Amino acid sequence: MIEVKNIIKSFEGRVVLNNISAVFETGKTNLIIGRSGSGKTVMIKSIIGLIKPDSGQILYDNRDFTCMNKKELHDVRREMGMLFQGSALFDSMTVLENVMFPLEMFSKDSKKEKLARAQFCLDRVNLTEAGNLFPSEISGGMMKRAAIARAIALKPKYLFCDEPNSGLDPKTSLLIDDLIHSITIEYKM
Repeated sequence: MIEVKNIIKSFEGRVVLNNISAVFETGKTNLIIGRSGSGKTVMIKSIIGLIKPDSGQILYDNRDFTCMNKKELHDVRREMGMLFQGSALFDSMTVLENVMFPLEMFSKDSKKEKLARAQFCLDRVNLTEAGNLFPSEISGGMMKRAAIARAIALKPKYLFCDEPNSGLDPKTSLLIDDLIHSITIEYKM
């Protein structure tokens, strides 16, 4: 379970998150809903540690993320998968290298094991043949699927998605929704 307690975050005097509290229960799909510019992305980035809140607490199974040391932060971040709004793939890396990126950062597996895991994740999102392509060579829907493969590479406990259907046509949006739903059930995220 993730608990957000009294989070406040401001930028240059403009308060974006004002005393926000929420509980995200394990085993459920939890949503943050709000109008454009209301702070949804700032909230997610705070929860995953990309932005430090001005005050408040973020608890992962009663572990306070806001006051952890470097090793503790590393351990909790290994439990997270993140699907960013714009896919956030590295243009200079192939699709396969993008999926391997979190494995290179957080896994102690051998190169062969990392490669096998990355290929498995690409297979899982039906991108078997796209591994050697660069993000500029694939469609928007394929980029989202590559980003999902990267997000699940470390077998995370928590999967965060920031507007996963942004910029996609209705048919591809449904495909991405179904894929995220089946993966979260399959891997108990």
